[in-house]
Amino acid sequence: MDRINVPPAGPMDLPLSLLEMGCSGKFELITHPVPDQALAPHSTLPHGLPPTSLSLETEVEKQFLRDAAWLPIHDTDFAFQKFLKVTQRKVNVHSLIKCSPSALHSGVSVVRDPTTGMLLDFTEVLLENTSLSAKNSLSLQRQPGPPAESLRGSNTNYPFLPGGMEELTLEQIKKKSELEEDIDFENDLLRVPPGLKVGMDFTDKEAKIAKAEVNLMSLLSTLDIADLQPEAEEKEEGKRSEDTPKLPRTNSLEDLGVKDVVSSSSHSEKGNDEKSKPKENPEENKKWAIPVNISSPCDDFYKRIPNPAFKWPFELDVFQKQAVLRLEAHDSVFVAAHTSAGKTVVAEYAIALSQKHMTRTIYTSPIKALSNQKFRDFKQTFGDVGLLTGDVQLSPESSCLIMTTEILRSMLYNGSEVIRDLEWVIFDEVHYINDAERGVVWEEVLIMLPDHVSIILLSATVPNALEFSDWIGRIKKKHIYVISTMKRPVPLEHYLYTGNSTKTQKEMFLLGDATGNFLTKGYYAAIDAKKERTSKHAQSFGTKGTSHTTASQDRSVWLTLLHFLSKRQQTPVVAFTFSRTRCDDNARSLDSMDMTTSIEKAEIHSFFQKSVSRLRGADRQLPQILLMRDLLKRGVAVHHSGILPILKEVIEMLFSRGLVKVLFATETFAMGVNMPARTVVFDSIRKHDGTGFRNLLPGEYIQMAGRAGRRGLDATGTVIILCKAGVHEMGDLHVMMLGKPTTLQSQFRLTYTMILNLLRVEALRVTDMMRRSFSESHRDTQASESRISQLKKTLSSMPPLDTEGQLSDMLPYYHTVTELRTTTEALQHAILESVNGLKALSVGRVVLVNNKQHLNALGVILQVSNDSVNRTFTALVICEKGNEESEGKGNNNSFPHLYNTALFIPEGTCSHTVQKLKLQDISAITVKTLKVIPDRIIDNYNKRQQPRFRLDPPGQAISTGNPGAPANGGGKP
Repeated sequence: MDRINVPPAGPMDLPLSLLEMGCSGKFELITHPVPDQALAPHSTLPHGLPPTSLSLETEVEKQFLRDAAWLPIHDTDFAFQKFLKVTQRKVNVHSLIKCSPSALHSGVSVVRDPTTGMLLDFTEVLLENTSLSAKNSLSLQRQPGPPAESLRGSNTNYPFLPGGMEELTLEQIKKKSELEEDIDFENDLLRVPPGLKVGMDFTDKEAKIAKAEVNLMSLLSTLDIADLQPEAEEKEEGKRSEDTPKLPRTNSLEDLGVKDVVSSSSHSEKGNDEKSKPKENPEENKKWAIPVNISSPCDDFYKRIPNPAFKWPFELDVFQKQAVLRLEAHDSVFVAAHTSAGKTVVAEYAIALSQKHMTRTIYTSPIKALSNQKFRDFKQTFGDVGLLTGDVQLSPESSCLIMTTEILRSMLYNGSEVIRDLEWVIFDEVHYINDAERGVVWEEVLIMLPDHVSIILLSATVPNALEFSDWIGRIKKKHIYVISTMKRPVPLEHYLYTGNSTKTQKEMFLLGDATGNFLTKGYYAAIDAKKERTSKHAQSFGTKGTSHTTASQDRSVWLTLLHFLSKRQQTPVVAFTFSRTRCDDNARSLDSMDMTTSIEKAEIHSFFQKSVSRLRGADRQLPQILLMRDLLKRGVAVHHSGILPILKEVIEMLFSRGLVKVLFATETFAMGVNMPARTVVFDSIRKHDGTGFRNLLPGEYIQMAGRAGRRGLDATGTVIILCKAGVHEMGDLHVMMLGKPTTLQSQFRLTYTMILNLLRVEALRVTDMMRRSFSESHRDTQASESRISQLKKTLSSMPPLDTEGQLSDMLPYYHTVTELRTTTEALQHAILESVNGLKALSVGRVVLVNNKQHLNALGVILQVSNDSVNRTFTALVICEKGNEESEGKGNNNSFPHLYNTALFIPEGTCSHTVQKLKLQDISAITVKTLKVIPDRIIDNYNKRQQPRFRLDPPGQAISTGNPGAPANGGGKP
């Protein structure tokens, strides 16, 4: 009987196994009928597959390129260990509540009653320019920068848009000039080039062919229409021909585009011109500079300003009241007043007005000495005043900031946030714009100021204040009110001092009185006083022309003068010396002079020790500090750029108290420093300007001499010019004292700083800056067109000339004058060639020269040639300064008078030249003869023709031999 196999209880109990067949990867299923039987091995290879070595390229590609799990970022264990080493951040849940909001695009505006000001409603308004910042916009509506950059700004910021530099509107771009016409570039093309006979033919050939094909039906229809209204068509054609004048054919494009200035049109064309003339822009012909009349008193001042922002303990002058009225109207002003006239009053009122309006004011000055002095004065008056210079920064958050012009330029270029709150910018000593090095800074600042800033310009009297103000008003598109003074509040008296000892200490001669008269009597008295102390031998040959003296001679002159001024109670004295070394030497030479009392010495000592106590112990023993302490105790001080800043402040404060009796200073002390003295002394009238020695200009002399005379204390100010080696030339003194001040001239030039600052901003171009400079103001197109229109109006208003009976007399008049000249020349030639005539033309004779270079000019003969055939005369001839080298050039531009007998008198500074004359160049012989030394005159003149000695003054021999000199009676025949 067969055995029955019972199936397994579950699938896991089935007797099955897999057998791997070698390395082929195949498997066989093996069944085991008897469960207890041992299973066969699972693989035919008992030890498994042999190891295989993969290629390195495959391994690298698999690990690093195909699978990114090898990166440390996927290694969680490594990352967790590294995280444990780092200091864990403290969890701040409240930070989730705070978030930086985006810029608002709308805001809430208040609606008020225009009459009562009551609140009526709130309305939502759209906020524009929310994305503007200091890095991408010139607008004042941009977002403020970080607080750290609020004062000086950043060189990555955009500046604010300069005033008057707004973008042109479409109407302004389309607007034509009066002198322009429409040009038809299709029908008015030039066909023949200049210089050629045959040109291009621009006619369309296809148009000619098309015109040759005539359609008979269209022609008949045209004729029918023409027959119906023949008269109307003729009238229309007549009107068209009248309305459209034909342009003349020319060979230049300029002739087509620009009209003739002088119109030759008939009266019938005037009506059409007025109709076709475009409307003028009122800004083109506007006068931006408005002069203010100060001759009449301002009686209604306190009615117009019942509650002024600032009050003074004295009554204001008329020009000060007019300036205050303009400031109340928020207008810009240019105050050109004499020295010590009170220009600071205008600045003080502007500062008080800005504090009242809760705005800011910037006061700029050219030098640090003036900035320091104004900081002390304004700090005492207003309190809220700051100072910004190159090395000092005090209270920069104040409402009034005093700084140099260079710092203000940097703030404008860097987009300082101070400019937003700025109401006034005060420019003191504007005539400093003539400085060759730093004058360009003033023009840059004036151009870059935004439109909301008003300008106050303070300057000494200048001739072209209106022209300068007109330029500022034109570039800023705002009116500038020009206020000038007529005279000084404290008149000046000018003296020449020749004393050098106790015997001659009273030799002080009045040269210019308080009314402005030049007194030649005092000049000749000074010359006589100098001659009395010269030896008879020196008098016979003339004094030497040297201008140098020894140290002992200088010391005796200063001691004599200061003793004399102390007796007359004319201290304090400011002695201007144009050399720092000579300032120090002159102060040291007064070691035997003591000008202070014991009380003043104690006050000086305590103030000096208190001021120097800020320094370190070693710095207090510096040689300059010890020397200045000894000098100050005796009432003597020195002020120039070589003095330590702290010492300069001490000297300025002691001088303002009246404790410094004598101050040796350079020219910078006169630059607006409000420290008047009773007497001003000039050690010399010649200075070195960086290129060579020259005399003081009238503006420079008046600026320094203006320190004399304390307003309210002195009736007149005393100005003394020292005559150490000799008396200065009368012509030089006259020009220096009574000459016209130097005009304001542009010193604009492109600098690397300017170019780099402008290239940062796309909206500001270098050409715009050049075009808006003061040097380019006369080239303005609008100014030229307005000038042309004014000339046209003047020409049209002039009555027509009556030429009847005048032109017919021209030819007889010409023949008569020509015959008179020929007869006169023949007569003079006969006289000069006679024995008596040649005898009269001797050395020293004053003659009248008339040739191509000179017209009736006086000259004195120096040498006579021995050639009897071609006799020549070497003469010293007077001329205008600057025309000395015009010999041989002639003047062919001007038409000479046919018969002119007027004597030549120089309008400006008189000069001279040495020329060789012929007989025909001498038109008259005078009865005047001078004692001259010809060889010394010629040698001195030839010496000064060399570049090295070109600026030297003329020698004494030339002064006595000049026929135009006052000592020779003016040389009139």
